[in-house]
Amino acid sequence: MRDYKSLTHTRWDCKYHVVFIPKCRQKLIYGQLRKELGTIFHELAKRRKVEIVEGHLMVDHVHMCISIPPKEAVCNVVGYLKGKSAITIARQFRGKQRNFRGENFWARGYFVSTVGLDEEMVIQYIKDQEKNDTHFEQMKFKM
Repeated sequence: MRDYKSLTHTRWDCKYHVVFIPKCRQKLIYGQLRKELGTIFHELAKRRKVEIVEGHLMVDHVHMCISIPPKEAVCNVVGYLKGKSAITIARQFRGKQRNFRGENFWARGYFVSTVGLDEEMVIQYIKDQEKNDTHFEQMKFKM
């Protein structure tokens, strides 16, 4: 039996597979930033009353399975997560305290797909990103 959530007049189960990248697909998500970014995304999601079911951070992209209520638009939630996380990154890792206009850590676009009945398969895909990523082999140093 599926685990449906409820709003006042709605029973729902809306999950989305979302992928987005840093500007110019730079390999920027590593070290301390990688450790903090998961916490940042979960805190921002909680503020918007959405749930990150599963997520994985690669050095050049982010995969998430997000549960979003039907009253929220997916583009607004993803825009919020990307925008507020870029400001947090600028504050904590780039030393900026104000004038965040033009802060663009993330690229403009993103990929989104509905999860539907294949939820377990999508979550397993996100968990196994390191194994499935074809670019991972290119990142290994050859000596």
